Amino acid sequence: MTGVSPKIGLGLIGSGFMGKTHVFGFATAQRVFDFPFKLDFATVCDVDEASAEAARQSFGFRRASADWRSLLKDPEIDIVDITAPNVLHKEMALAAIAAGKHVYCEKPLAPSAAEALEMTEAAEAAGIVTQVGFNYLKNPMFALARDMIASGELGEIRSFRGVHAEDYMADANQPLTWRHDPAGGGGALADLGSHVLATARFLLGPIVSVMGTCKTLIPERPTAAGSRETATVQTEDVAQAFVNFENGATGSVEANWVATGRKMQHDFEVYGSKAAVAFSGERLNELRFYSMDDRAGLQGFRTILAGPDHAPYGDFCVAPGHQLGFNDLKAIEVRDFLNAIAGQGLVGPDFREGYEVQKLVEMLYRSAAENRWISLS
Repeated sequence: MTGVSPKIGLGLIGSGFMGKTHVFGFATAQRVFDFPFKLDFATVCDVDEASAEAARQSFGFRRASADWRSLLKDPEIDIVDITAPNVLHKEMALAAIAAGKHVYCEKPLAPSAAEALEMTEAAEAAGIVTQVGFNYLKNPMFALARDMIASGELGEIRSFRGVHAEDYMADANQPLTWRHDPAGGGGALADLGSHVLATARFLLGPIVSVMGTCKTLIPERPTAAGSRETATVQTEDVAQAFVNFENGATGSVEANWVATGRKMQHDFEVYGSKAAVAFSGERLNELRFYSMDDRAGLQGFRTILAGPDHAPYGDFCVAPGHQLGFNDLKAIEVRDFLNAIAGQGLVGPDFREGYEVQKLVEMLYRSAAENRWISLS
């Protein structure tokens, strides 16, 4: 039938918080952006039939399954979207790659850098398009900050400060979850620190050495909600580090999931010889800018509000200051992934970038264990 765009089929593994966010991203992207195909929400998979069927009805998929391997045999599915626990990413991704499916995977890419590299090399050898869920990098304010840094507007870049802090583990009665399983790659550093490390690389480029520390502040947690039985926590609640960049700048990063009162403090500050920028994840549509060129008496950080001048904000709203949200950033991430599949350029972050971030995570764990600086070389 002429004039009808071809379909591209989506298979989703996992329907929890991130799975739902991915669905929002795909649903929004196909309405905001133009693609040379139509999305087909084919199959959603979860741990059992009841959960999968509930997700199918809620998310609008055509089919439900408790067997994620069924996606690999389905010729109508072109994309396998993985939002399962970290420890499952490698098996699922390698199987999807072997089946010729494009793969969209939440971060961290894998529990170890070795596994992430295996996944990366398999995808590159097969010519598979990949994407890792560092959606904060898709914020137009991040792109603006990077452009200002790259253009020299801040002068010589001297230092970076980054933090990702939330309080979803601050309650000592919060039971153990799969996030506390060290087999998944770690605790707050792997979960939140990977985001701030990705941000640091996005803005300033490669990190070449690190000095880190990790601390478990709640040593025992209930084994289940309401249970009096407790178990030892084997992952860190807080990780902090000093870092050195390839460009000569220095910096610090922090990951903290027991930061009481913090809901989404994904913040960064970049200081240059002429100017500085600062961003807070709790004020998603603002970038703060300070310039030493401002005359005496008028110097100070001023707020740049996101608007149509900061692509692709204008695709969502024609009016500045009306604000994008978390799910909109996921839609931008989906746009870049689908455009890459359509052959319109690789924007990433792809599996290769996921691997680079995971190397840094492992360097920091090693540094904390050995109490010394670790060089990437």
